[in-house]
Amino acid sequence: MIRTSRAIPLKKIQLVIFDLDGTLIDSERDLAASVNAMLLNYGRKELPLEVIGTYIGDGAPMLIRRALGDPADGEFMQEALNYFLGHYREHKLDNTRAYDGIKEALQQIAGADGAGRRLAVLTNKPVRVSRDIVSGLGLADYFFQVYGGNSFETKKPDPLGANALMREAGAGPGETVMVGDSQVDILTARNAGLWSVGVTYGFAPQTLEQVVPDVLVDTPAELGQVLATDGA
Repeated sequence: MIRTSRAIPLKKIQLVIFDLDGTLIDSERDLAASVNAMLLNYGRKELPLEVIGTYIGDGAPMLIRRALGDPADGEFMQEALNYFLGHYREHKLDNTRAYDGIKEALQQIAGADGAGRRLAVLTNKPVRVSRDIVSGLGLADYFFQVYGGNSFETKKPDPLGANALMREAGAGPGETVMVGDSQVDILTARNAGLWSVGVTYGFAPQTLEQVVPDVLVDTPAELGQVLATDGA
């Protein structure tokens, strides 16, 4: 069901920025497998998928810090992070897939001829693996740019990445929408002065109750519907 708290002026929208994990792709199983491989490597107990899912969204360093229970040893943290990243690079596409209906939604949002809109990805995931996944799943042609958590000095919800994308696309805040599955994305939109769409089918739908987006959708089909160019 589509819930609207503030109507997005579709005719004005020139840029749509998407989160990656939990928004475009279901990557939870591969992320969890790499987290648990890291934990086992250091003699720790594995964590349930549903627990690891709550740790995703703020970038790989925070994911590992949470999985390890916030260790004080910075050298150990870095070593564990490196182990996780190495494992994840090798297994990033074992089970990861685009959500059903995402490609159709992206086509609707961009329009048949692009409709003057540009689409981009802004994730807190490392940029190289993010681009590899977007490409590996056949999504690269939809986006003019993919930025990750290490593309800038700060991560979401800091607006730095969103501001860079707006400059590159020649779009203003009132002409830009941020789409994501967690409060991190909605806060990014607020901090950059953007419109926001939250998706409840991702990893952290409960956080969208704490920070309410302009529009809330439950499926990729609804996402395509609310941002479709033919609705503009």
